[in-house]
Amino acid sequence: MAAMKGAIASIAPEIPTCDLTHQVPAQNILAARFNLMMAYPYFPKGTVHLAVVDPGVGSSRRAIALQTPSGFFVGPDYGLFCGVIERESILAVVNLTNTRYWRTSKVSATFHGRDIFAPVAAHLASGVPIVLQGDRISPATLVSIDLPRFQETFDSTAEGSRLRFTGSLQYIDSFGNLISNLPARVVPDGPWQLSIELPEGPRRFDGVKTYSDVPVGSLAALVGSHGWVEVACNGGSAFKVLSSWADIGSAVTLFVPSSL
Repeated sequence: MAAMKGAIASIAPEIPTCDLTHQVPAQNILAARFNLMMAYPYFPKGTVHLAVVDPGVGSSRRAIALQTPSGFFVGPDYGLFCGVIERESILAVVNLTNTRYWRTSKVSATFHGRDIFAPVAAHLASGVPIVLQGDRISPATLVSIDLPRFQETFDSTAEGSRLRFTGSLQYIDSFGNLISNLPARVVPDGPWQLSIELPEGPRRFDGVKTYSDVPVGSLAALVGSHGWVEVACNGGSAFKVLSSWADIGSAVTLFVPSSL
């Protein structure tokens, strides 16, 4: 991190930098995707976002920079930016092939963050057009992460008809909250429940407004500040309680039974 900041400062010492997080688990592209997707909207337009989670550094994977109406994004083409792309239109995307904007043409095989990505980000922040940084490529060719998306269905059970939203976990934060990809807009004004499939059978959690709506140590479902439905433990870690089940990609279902 210090070497990357040094590479940036040597090119654009007047440009302020801000660390997003140091809590992304090593090589965890999904965690990086989520943190970037949640943070970038709060930065000024034109910000350059540098994201380097690069398990294949030195391989044939592409190094890219892309431009959206919100700003620029620089990093390896591993799906890091697919959460951003779902929300933004792409104005330009390039494969970073122009060595003029690297720190050196003889880059380390294990530290592209220092030798390619940080210098490119600094040049972008200094006003160098993205189209000069490399060869333009089609946004359709960018790597995407195959995370199950939420779906809406309507079915009938012995309890009556109900609206069902099925999704999956997309992130587990440092507090142990299990964050799904069910957006806040699917949560009704009235009562609702979230269901998960455990090895011993389904388990349901009542939907609440805040953590304190349930006793300390109890689990509940609610909409977090990030705008997604999550399973949380008041005063504890839902991940520790449900670690035998909880993992990114695990299925979750939100429904409004007619009996509620």
